[in-house]
Amino acid sequence: MGHPQNITDKTFEEAAKAMDQSVEEAKKETLKLLQKQLGEK
Repeated sequence: MGHPQNITDKTFEEAAKAMDQSVEEAKKETLKLLQKQLGEK
């Protein structure tokens, strides 16, 4: 199970729905934001 605040597939589904995106697009956008936060390209 894990901590209830962990990011799961359901989290991505909810984000995708809120932003009118596919789940794949939501995951890619999240990756871009994480890479920016971590200073990666």
